[in-house]
Amino acid sequence: MALLARRRDRLESAAAEAGEGALAIACDVTDEQSCRRAVADAVAGLGGIDALVYATGVGPLARLADIDAATWQQTFATNVTGAAIVTGAALPHLTESSGAAVYLSSISASLTPPWPGLGGYIVSKAALEKLVEAWRVEHPGVGFTRLSVGDCAGGEGHGATEFSAGWDMEVASEVMPIWLARNYIAGALLDVDDLVGAVDFVLRLGAGASVPSMVVTPRPVQ
Repeated sequence: MALLARRRDRLESAAAEAGEGALAIACDVTDEQSCRRAVADAVAGLGGIDALVYATGVGPLARLADIDAATWQQTFATNVTGAAIVTGAALPHLTESSGAAVYLSSISASLTPPWPGLGGYIVSKAALEKLVEAWRVEHPGVGFTRLSVGDCAGGEGHGATEFSAGWDMEVASEVMPIWLARNYIAGALLDVDDLVGAVDFVLRLGAGASVPSMVVTPRPVQ
């Protein structure tokens, strides 16, 4: 197993927790050379690649009219372009192993109307989902799956999500009541271990399974 992310200290901690043989490889998905170098290091350390999980994502909270060009560029660079570059670098090895690739998306990109305040994120995730479909058409020998995720627990310690870090709380106070009123939020959180289990299930099926998409959401509060 190879873990790729920007912060090496957190990577090394996560790799130690994952157990013997786990590799910690620094990678900035917004930097093409960093992506290609990280994938090459993973191949060298593992002897190949038979599975890829792209879980990276940023979600700026802002009204569409207030999103500047730099924020659009950063969002797409992280959520879409990075996925394309990492996949392209890993593709020869995934093809050789008849491997599988899973990309974490959101129910807000495909199952619900757009959420006010998360338009930039939702548009980028919709683009990611089309990207996954395009990879599948051009490379049917690899199992490409989009995994749309509902409200999920944030994790703990270094594994805690920073998705909402930096959100403007004034904007949040305006849009969150709308999300609740429209039932976009289930009122429960999906356990991280259940999400990991879903990812593991898809990867174990490999390229031969016809699982183009999967939705994982928490059970609604009764």
